[in-house]
Amino acid sequence: MKLKKIHHIAIICSDYEKSKDFYVRILGLTPKSETYRNERDSYKLDLEVNGQYQIELFSFPNPPKRPSYPEAAGLRHIAFEVENIEEAVHHLTEQQIEVEPIRIDTHTNKKFTFFLDPDGLPIELYEV
Repeated sequence: MKLKKIHHIAIICSDYEKSKDFYVRILGLTPKSETYRNERDSYKLDLEVNGQYQIELFSFPNPPKRPSYPEAAGLRHIAFEVENIEEAVHHLTEQQIEVEPIRIDTHTNKKFTFFLDPDGLPIELYEV
């Protein structure tokens, strides 16, 4: 398996306006696009770090505190780009790492999957 670079970092917040202000005004990240998903009552703000898209800021109504839930406040996951997701999954499973089934991102039609690090941090592989 060959990791190319970090694709993005997703952060779920409990107060969207407060978090948006922090990441944009205080940290100086540049908004790339902002989407409100009515069916989820959720915002998604794509942010650039030094001209590169790297952070996704999500809001969800009343997110639970996070021990390790996918839609909870705090760091959600780290994502790595890979050229061949099937090859990467094969490598992980050979190392006895449990990997979720490969899914298709409905917005980009790209393949992705998740697995956990030893502490339960979700890690995403994203095929580019």
